[in-house]
Order: sequence, then C-alpha cells, then structure tokens
Amino acid sequence: MQNDLETSGAQRKLRYFIIHLGVYALGMLVLIACNLTMYPESKWVLLPMVGWGSVLALHVAHVMGLFDIFKKGDE
Repeated sequence: MQNDLETSGAQRKLRYFIIHLGVYALGMLVLIACNLTMYPESKWVLLPMVGWGSVLALHVAHVMGLFDIFKKGDE
C-alpha cells in the first residue's frame, strides 16, 4: 500500500511539473513575441526567462527528489 501511495505522489509531482513546463513555454513564447514586436532593441525578456527558469529548475529538483534529504524521516 505504501508503494502505491509513493507512486501516486510521484505521478502527481510529475504531472504538476509538466503543467508548469507547458505554462512556462507558452508564457515565454508570448513574452518573446511581445519583446520582438514592441521593443526589438532591448532584450528585457531575458530577465523573466532566467527568473522563471530558475524556479522551474527548483521544481525539477523537487520532482527528482533532490530535496528529500532535508525531510525528517525514519532513517
């Protein structure tokens, strides 16, 4: 039973990450299009791309379980 709960939790984490990745990709496409049409001389789109990309990288680390070492468990 515990293994089923862990699997469903991992699947849920992965599903939320895929949604986050899709929203990031669509958001960046919109921002890049706005940047290139309105202000082609400046590259302001890099700031939200790096900022949101950093949060996305933390989400990847969470999904991979890299933050599990900070959990208080029964080890």
